[in-house]
Amino acid sequence: MSRETELIAAMTPLIADLADDGNGAVALAGSRGKGRSDEQSDFDFRVYADTYRGPELRQTKAWKRFEGAMRAWKLEGVRMDGVWMRRYAGVQNDLDSWLAGSAVPKNFEWTIWGYHLPTDLASQQIIADPRGLLAGWKQQLAQYPEALRATVLRQHMEILRYWAKDYHYESKVARRDLVFLVGLTGKLANAILQTVFAFNRAYFPGDGWNLPMAAELERLPPDFLQRMTAILEPGHDPDTWRRQRTALIGLIGDLEVMIAA
Repeated sequence: MSRETELIAAMTPLIADLADDGNGAVALAGSRGKGRSDEQSDFDFRVYADTYRGPELRQTKAWKRFEGAMRAWKLEGVRMDGVWMRRYAGVQNDLDSWLAGSAVPKNFEWTIWGYHLPTDLASQQIIADPRGLLAGWKQQLAQYPEALRATVLRQHMEILRYWAKDYHYESKVARRDLVFLVGLTGKLANAILQTVFAFNRAYFPGDGWNLPMAAELERLPPDFLQRMTAILEPGHDPDTWRRQRTALIGLIGDLEVMIAA
């Protein structure tokens, strides 16, 4: 038995017991759910239930058992990112909005691009699913929703078209306004990646593994991985930011052509 299998077997009943009925659904998300884990990856557990063990959950015996086990595993070098507790009804309500094309990521401190529910539900590894709801959500997301695709492409291409033509971008390059330029680079990189994943009817990965997963997509602008890498690692010579802007505008133009075709 691998350490991962051993950990999951030990933690699953403790996590499920946090639910008010002691029978919550449990899943493993993050890079491990996506099958992309490495030695830096932690364990991101999810638990789903109607309700949890009262307003003072952290004072219950169930929580103390879970917390004690988590501390014990940490002493053995296993990094566990606690557990995220979600209610079935809340998830279903949010999912219905995403399926209808309301692509509104939720902002949390631990994610720089916002929390994308379809990514989480579609990629998570289901461990315990007493009502079959987690499997049902996966089934709903098995085919990328066309309403969501249309919304993501429209929203992010609007961002890219704007900055490809806006004179403020050029003036910031001339002034070498580094804080602005670094911030805008991240914004545009996110918009480009959102676009290529939606165009390919693939869920945006979230905070990790964006370029390696993008490289596996079927339809991309020419030399996409190499061009994105050069944009994100532009160097330190005096012409760095002007060259980066030119490369971004060229890539945005190629996205326009790809979508139009």
